[in-house]
Order: sequence, then structure tokens, then C-alpha cells
Amino acid sequence: MRMRLMALLLPFVFAAPVFGDPPMTTLRIEVKTLSDKPIDRASVIVRFVEGRSKIKFGKKIMTTYQLKTNQEGFAKIPPLPQGKIRIQIIAKGYQTFGDTFEIEEEERTVEIKLNPPQPQFSAHQ
Repeated sequence: MRMRLMALLLPFVFAAPVFGDPPMTTLRIEVKTLSDKPIDRASVIVRFVEGRSKIKFGKKIMTTYQLKTNQEGFAKIPPLPQGKIRIQIIAKGYQTFGDTFEIEEEERTVEIKLNPPQPQFSAHQ
């Protein structure tokens, strides 16, 4: 009985190091106005979009962070898996920004410039 159990578990023991953890990246997001002034207290939402963990048998990797920029307009994100990462920025008095970035480096700074609000458009004027 014990030999059967070991025979069943042995392939998984050797397979675990092959799959390993995905390569990670550390993001630093810089939020500025169009005139290069930093925007403090802007909400930064970062979500890992693409990829599945092989070691967890295809279970989707769910990684999301929500934080605010400091006075210099920077937000440092804890390590995320490399791949497609969606970044959304919300700041009072500016248009909301959202885009997906392909991140393949170990460390990267993403500079985002926010537009001022646009006047409301109406077809009835």
C-alpha cells in the first residue's frame, strides 16, 4: 500500500521544480499632468490580466493592488507576475486613464500623463 502511494506521488515531486513560479516584475507608476507636475493621492489600480499557474494545474492567477500615489506622484507596486498588466488611474479633476501593458522586465517604471477634464458633449446644442 505504501509503495503504491509513493509511486503515485513520485512524479509530482519531480514535476514541481520544472513548473516553478512565473518570473516576477516590480512596477513603479509615475502619474503626472500634461505639464509634467506630479499628481498626488491619485488612485492606482493594478491587475495582472494574462497567465495561468502551471503548478496550480491551470488555476488562474488573481493579483490585484489598489493604492494611492505619494506627493511626488509615484506608486510602487509589490512584485507581480510578468505578462499583461492592466493599469487604471483615477484622480479628482482629471480624466480617468486605463490601459493594458505588456511587462517583460524585472523592474519597470511606467509614466502616465493625465488629461484635464473635457467639456461635456451634447448633440442638442
